[in-house]
Amino acid sequence: MNAPWKSGLPGNRDAFAAYICDDAVLDVLRPVVIEMGWQPEKCNKGGLRNAVQSLSVSASPAILLVDLSESGDPLNDINALAEVCEPGTVVIAIGQVNDVRLYRDLIASGIHDYLLKPLNAQQVHDSLNQALAVFASPKAGEGEAVKRHISTAVVGTRGGVGASTLATSLAWLFSTEHEASTALLDLDIHFGTGALALDLEPGRGLTDAIDNPSRIDGLFIERAMTRASETLSILSSEAPISQPLMTDGSAFVQLEEEFRSAFEMTVIDMPRNMLINFPHLLADVNLVVLTCDLTLASARDTIRILSWLKTNAAHAHPMIVCSKTQNGIAEISKADFEASIERKVDFTVPYDAKAAANAAKLGQVFVEANKSSKATAAVKQIAERIMGASEDDLASVTEEKKSLLGGFDLKSLLQKKDKTPVEEPAE
Repeated sequence: MNAPWKSGLPGNRDAFAAYICDDAVLDVLRPVVIEMGWQPEKCNKGGLRNAVQSLSVSASPAILLVDLSESGDPLNDINALAEVCEPGTVVIAIGQVNDVRLYRDLIASGIHDYLLKPLNAQQVHDSLNQALAVFASPKAGEGEAVKRHISTAVVGTRGGVGASTLATSLAWLFSTEHEASTALLDLDIHFGTGALALDLEPGRGLTDAIDNPSRIDGLFIERAMTRASETLSILSSEAPISQPLMTDGSAFVQLEEEFRSAFEMTVIDMPRNMLINFPHLLADVNLVVLTCDLTLASARDTIRILSWLKTNAAHAHPMIVCSKTQNGIAEISKADFEASIERKVDFTVPYDAKAAANAAKLGQVFVEANKSSKATAAVKQIAERIMGASEDDLASVTEEKKSLLGGFDLKSLLQKKDKTPVEEPAE
């Protein structure tokens, strides 16, 4: 019965290895391992620490059984194990702590199963068979219709225009109200606020991906991403500001590729400097939500970024979202802004400082904390427009306009600003 299972295992590594703390477990485990057709010598004495030391200098097995009984911090030690395991290794943990929270945290960290001592042979046999089934089952997307996926990059023309607030809100709406599996990728490596907005710890997943892009696969995604809910996962970081970003961007591209097969929606909070440094990040992006405000600087940079997109990412359809609008006190009028960029603003989001403060206090994304806000209503309209789009009709999400540069005249805008009171149309 073992031959069909063996054929599904990776051919360039051992099928199985175990690192066990006590003889009682070894006595239960070895007969099961022999029955499965594996070598009992692969059952090693020594727990998780020994596993980390051994696997740091040798290839990882397809299935790894580790004993956490001597571990003082199981979650942290499992993360250390992930550092030395090759991609695709299925990990089964054994422990003596009967704690539902620990079990859930270990499963969320990426292990396949957690077995509680004392063990019995049938329990071990069933868990190993389930681990084998991981290799026997078809990979994501095999034998299925191509899954619909929309990748949205949210880019702010200036700092402070609300791009990160919009990105987290869209991701939350996609996953919660539209029930679509969603990945949120925060590419502000040093100062990202995606995890903070969701009241989560960012973890080391993104920095690990940058350091080891070759390790990025489906299993890495499961382990590295922080789950905000059943349908929303986030990958972000708070890298030390003493460490500059040293990457060619290949890790980000690989992450986007994995997201496309694992999720229905991807939202990328993309700082504008990333467009300059890594233009290939938009290769698979369907929609760019360009977030701006009614200022001269933002009008200028909206024109520049739209021009850049037309040259470097013509396939990605731009959507203009004017954020933080306030009646009567804008630097320039919406009409002048649209005349300058020679296209209509697709959506305006009114400014609501009280609602933003409320979201921060509650540790919730803006739209979750302020369900009745006018700004939330506008963001919901944006989410509905994006969710209603498909690969074929994304072109209709935004309106195509003529040139991007012709109508921009800073001098005339300044003169209008000095002489004419600004009245903003109510949203």
